[in-house]
Amino acid sequence: MVKAVLVDFDDTLCPTEEAGFAFENEVLRRLGRPPQIREVHKATWGQPMLGAMPVRSPGVDVAAFHAVVHDLFPKWAAEGKIDAIPRSNMAALDTLRAAGMDLYVVTSRIEDELRHTLSPEHELMQRLAAIYYHETLEYHEPDPRVFDKVLAVHGLIPEQCVYVGDSPSDAAAAKQAGLYFVASLESGLRTSADFEPWGVDHFVARFADVPDAIQRIAGRRLQKV
Repeated sequence: MVKAVLVDFDDTLCPTEEAGFAFENEVLRRLGRPPQIREVHKATWGQPMLGAMPVRSPGVDVAAFHAVVHDLFPKWAAEGKIDAIPRSNMAALDTLRAAGMDLYVVTSRIEDELRHTLSPEHELMQRLAAIYYHETLEYHEPDPRVFDKVLAVHGLIPEQCVYVGDSPSDAAAAKQAGLYFVASLESGLRTSADFEPWGVDHFVARFADVPDAIQRIAGRRLQKV
């Protein structure tokens, strides 16, 4: 029985790589640094932003970069420049909730990238049982122990959980931890071949198809909301 659906945020629940690239380049511009290379950004996408920045912008002062992120990210989010979750994706979450499944976001993001969503009034938080991010997790993908805290706190076992993500590191963590895994190819950054080592349970072309994929895993029909 599937009791919980765990969802990655970036380019799974919300299309963000392109917007993230633009945002990070704006931070670099404010620091007087040249823009990063898009292919390097794509190659390191899915890693925690501050950990990836020395690769994306060699020589960057990570503390100074973080200070600008702290100030600028909520403004970009408020203006709809980043983290605009499609209505169809919210509807997919509603379908899963209506089927009695608890929803969790598990992401490598740092808190400064999520402050705008953490308010109980935010429409995403109203749908979630909890959100876990970099500072609240002891381990991070592709380490399968990334899920240990979620399962322990909420009294779950791996066989009751489906993780939905968009990267091979998502798949590696989920499958090694014993969770079901649904791979989203919506971002176009990866193909099904990238996931071959991990025995993905289902692929979806868009997040809106996740309830159908979980319906097949759970073996029961989900009524769309």
